[in-house]
Amino acid sequence: MSATPWATSPAPTPDPARVPVPDLALPLGRPPRVLVTGAGGPSGVCFLRALDGAAERYAADLDPNGAGLYLVPRAYRMLVPPGAAPGYAEALLRLCARHEIDVLVPTVDAELVALAHAARAFEEAGVRVLVSAAEALETCLDKWRLAEACQGAVRLPDTRLVGAPGPAEPAGGFPAIAKPRTGSGSRGIVLVRSAEELAGLPADGSYLLQEFLPGTEYSVDVLTDASGRVVAAVPRARDKTDSGIVVAGRVLDLPELSGIAEDTVRTLGLRGVLNVQVREDRAGKAALLEVNPRPPGGMSLTVAAGVDMPRWAVASLLGMELPDRIALRETAVVRHWQDVVLAPRELGDLGDVGEAAPPDAGGDREAAA
Repeated sequence: MSATPWATSPAPTPDPARVPVPDLALPLGRPPRVLVTGAGGPSGVCFLRALDGAAERYAADLDPNGAGLYLVPRAYRMLVPPGAAPGYAEALLRLCARHEIDVLVPTVDAELVALAHAARAFEEAGVRVLVSAAEALETCLDKWRLAEACQGAVRLPDTRLVGAPGPAEPAGGFPAIAKPRTGSGSRGIVLVRSAEELAGLPADGSYLLQEFLPGTEYSVDVLTDASGRVVAAVPRARDKTDSGIVVAGRVLDLPELSGIAEDTVRTLGLRGVLNVQVREDRAGKAALLEVNPRPPGGMSLTVAAGVDMPRWAVASLLGMELPDRIALRETAVVRHWQDVVLAPRELGDLGDVGEAAPPDAGGDREAAA
């Protein structure tokens, strides 16, 4: 038995102005074959569930126990090496060719840059990849580069590198937030209460110190079309989290937060489905924290609010025109664990393990935004 995160919300009130979800079978004359990587993580599970009934779904993960693998038939389950492994993009390309995949949806940070660099090879093989340009991804995945790139475009907390010349203490004083320049899922983030605690952090440029923002934290899910035009920006209040994963939240119509997210996406030149995290300061003004340039793990809240980003993203990759704007419906969602019950012999039974890494390979699954 394997458990997957899922969302429960009240039955939506019918909205005659709501944009109907696209029929993904129209461009190809059949449902598209969509491969979702990181199927054991919340992002992969959300994407796979959203495409149920709309596409022929394939699932890949480095862990044979990944829950999302068991949302698809055995023949459509794939075992892959870690996203940071040498030759990862080539392995994915072989899988896509073997299964005649139409759309590839990566959901793990570690694989994004390699797949972006290989985008031309995938395109020549007839595979559309839901990924931004490599340079934009590299900026997002380095929080210091992100702060530098967005300076002047959106409001930012005071941010400086630990160990760099100049004042060590941020403008707001202590306490402050210290975090690694790279990484996800709240790993390595610490609250620094004094100069003495700050002195205990690495001073080699691998950590940054940021003004502490005590207000509400929001995740804004963003959908663009293939040209980078923002079609939807959906703010979610992270009311309750567990190990970095949102388990209760509200989708709210907050134009200021949507505007920050849209300005960030335009500044960085991002594409597809991604997530912008912001937090309010003591005065209630929001500032940019970070950007997750991949489908977020809390996306089921956005789908429940009437913005089916997975289907629209696939539709855009298939050449369908997206609406000018997809409006959200304010809603509250509580997420829970939903079991996938299997016969004992089925757990670990995958259809394609031809590209799998050796058994001792390390993992790199993402936590959710």
